[in-house]
Amino acid sequence: MAGQYEVGSIVEGKVTGIKPFGAFVALDEKKQGLVHISHIAHGYVKDINEVLSVGDQIKVKVLSVDEESGKISLSIKETQEKPERQERPQSSGQNRGGGGKPQQKEASQGFNTLEDKLKDWLKQSNEIQADLNKRIKK
Repeated sequence: MAGQYEVGSIVEGKVTGIKPFGAFVALDEKKQGLVHISHIAHGYVKDINEVLSVGDQIKVKVLSVDEESGKISLSIKETQEKPERQERPQSSGQNRGGGGKPQQKEASQGFNTLEDKLKDWLKQSNEIQADLNKRIKK
């Protein structure tokens, strides 16, 4: 069924749908896979719509293929070089308690309290659990 897509191979695809948890990518007329939000880019992606749009042609790496269900897990970030992170070791105050730069960066992206982030994480966790429960019932 999904045998033509081998784990580790890099293929071209077209973004067909975007959800808060990831993007659906058509690999051909019959098969599509999911790029989870954590595999969109090397950095943190708050809103997928800021990175991808329906209709975008993208390169993806096949992470896994579930032969039974036909589900294909994909990654965009694994087709790209990991960016070098040389700025971090230079500033020692960034790790805890906040220095000037992280707060400015946070403010430009919109400030979220820990409570807001926790609500988002719980929502994502519940969506993932619901999806897993659906898979188990099938």
